[in-house]
Amino acid sequence: MAPPTGNRIHAVLFDLGGTLVDFADFPAVEDMAARAGLPVDADALSHWFGKKQEENDQGGETWSLEEFWRKVLEGATGGPVSPTRWTEFYRAVSTYEFRPSLFSDVPLCLDQLKASHLKLGVVTNHISEMSARQVLAHAGVLGFFDAVVASGTERIAKPDPRIFQRGAERLKIPPHETLYVGDKPNTDVRAAERAGLHGLWLHREGTGYGEDPPEITSLGEVPIWITQFEVSGRGFGPPTADFDEGPGGVPQRPRRRL
Repeated sequence: MAPPTGNRIHAVLFDLGGTLVDFADFPAVEDMAARAGLPVDADALSHWFGKKQEENDQGGETWSLEEFWRKVLEGATGGPVSPTRWTEFYRAVSTYEFRPSLFSDVPLCLDQLKASHLKLGVVTNHISEMSARQVLAHAGVLGFFDAVVASGTERIAKPDPRIFQRGAERLKIPPHETLYVGDKPNTDVRAAERAGLHGLWLHREGTGYGEDPPEITSLGEVPIWITQFEVSGRGFGPPTADFDEGPGGVPQRPRRRL
């Protein structure tokens, strides 16, 4: 269902991987492939990783970890991989401890939201709440969050609407007063909207002009989007100039030239 039309945001929930932290380490994956006798470079792995993420998102994230990595590897190498080489590669990649790094736009965004007295939380398809908390603690931002909801602990996963609703419940904020920010348009944003939340797509490689779902290119835009939404009821309007002013002189984000 579409989110209600109330124009107040009292809480923001975030996706974890790809939104707050970056788990990617394609040089390490390149090395794992090489040890399995599969010469493929990190750029090809990165390209196919992103491509298969998009496909999986469009299908509702139904692939297992093994299916996902097989598709990535076969795309990067240009064809099927022998069972022996696949077994060696998957054993390595599935047990490798990918060390997350915080995206550079996270600290300022969280600081500004907390200064506005918004409640913050995380809803993630992660192995467990404890593990997700450890990732956030390692990144130095756990203290910002009032709730962490992980699919492995809840036994439900995005795009199931119930996991978003649980996030709002843990924050004690109604879904229609809660914004969800994630890097996948379907599994994150449209699924959150079906749960009654407002959704915002973080598309760092995009234009920032998309309206279905609403699109931003940096987490730095989240506080501005919330301000504009509470004034106009629709967040950012269509691009008009290098810098827009919203109703009542409320500034919108900087715009890229067309």
